Amino acid sequence: MFTSEKINTISGSQKGIALLLILWVLTILMVIVLSFSYMARTETYSTLSFKEGIEKKFLAEAGIERGIMELFYRNINKNLPMTEDMEVWKTDGRPYSGQIGDGYYSVRIMDESGKVDINTVSEVILKNLFINLGVQTEEVDTIVDSIMDWKDPDDFHRLHGVESDYYMSLPNPYKAKNANFDTLEELLLVKGMTSEILYGGAEKKGIIDFLTVNSGTNEININAAPKEVLMAIPGMTPEIADQIISFRQNREIEGIEDIEGITGEIIDLMDQYIDTEGTNTFTIEATGYRVTEKESYDIRATVVIAEDYAEDNKYNYLYYKSPTRIRQ
Repeated sequence: MFTSEKINTISGSQKGIALLLILWVLTILMVIVLSFSYMARTETYSTLSFKEGIEKKFLAEAGIERGIMELFYRNINKNLPMTEDMEVWKTDGRPYSGQIGDGYYSVRIMDESGKVDINTVSEVILKNLFINLGVQTEEVDTIVDSIMDWKDPDDFHRLHGVESDYYMSLPNPYKAKNANFDTLEELLLVKGMTSEILYGGAEKKGIIDFLTVNSGTNEININAAPKEVLMAIPGMTPEIADQIISFRQNREIEGIEDIEGITGEIIDLMDQYIDTEGTNTFTIEATGYRVTEKESYDIRATVVIAEDYAEDNKYNYLYYKSPTRIRQ
C-alpha cells in the first residue's frame, strides 16, 4: 500500500514532468511564432524592395522615352530661335532631369559621332585615347596594333600586333575576325585588352565610354565629344579642350572657322581629324531613382533616328541594356 508520503512524491513528480512538457511546448510554439514573424518580415521587405526596383526601372524607361522624344524635337527645331521654355537638348552627354509623381529620372544623350569609332579611327587618335586614360605605353602599342590586325582582312601582323596564329595557340583557341567589330565587348577578344581597361573600376573610367561602332566616320564631332575624346585629337591641349566645351555651352560650333580663334595655327594639325556635323545615331543613358541617384536603376540604349523623322517619327534600337552601370 502507498503511504501518503509516497503518494505526494509521485504526484509532485508528475506535476514536474507536466511542467517540463508545458515549457517545451511553449518553447516550440515561440520558435514557430518567431520563425513565421521573421519570414513575414522578410517577405514584406522583399516585396517592398521588388516594388521599389520595378518603380525605378519604369522611371529609367521613361527617361529613355523622354530622350527619344527630345531627339525628334531637336531635329525639328534645332535651327529655330529658342526661348527658355523651348530648350533643345544637347547631345554632348550633359545631364537633364525630369519628375514623374514622387519619382525622378536623369537622362544623358550622346551623339555617336562624338566618340571614337574603332572601325574607322586613325591609330594616332586611338593611341592617344588609351594613353590619356592611364594605360601604359607598351600596353597601348600591343592593344592598338592588335585591334588593327583583328579587323584587317589579311594575316600579316603589325609590329606589336597579332593574328590568328597567336589566338589559335591559346588554351581556348579562336581566329582573328578579319572584319569590323560588331560590338565594343568584342574588344575583350583582342590581345592586351582587359576588363579593367575596357570597363574601368571604382575610381577610373573605362575606355568603352568613349568608343563606338556606330558613327561610321573617322572624324570626331567636336560639338558632341567629351573632354577625354577631345584630348585624343592631335594638337589638342587641356586649355583648348576646355574652351571648346565652354563655347558650345551656348551655341553649336557650325564650322571650323568658329574655333580658329581658340586653336590658332594648331587648327591645321587638327583639321583632318575633326568635324562639326552629327549623325542620326545616339546613345541615351537614363537613371531612375526615388530619393537619391545612389540607389537607382540604369538603362543604356543606342538608337537610330529615321532620316524622315518629320513624317514618320520612326527609330530603331541598335543596343539596349537593362540594367547596366552608368558612371556619373
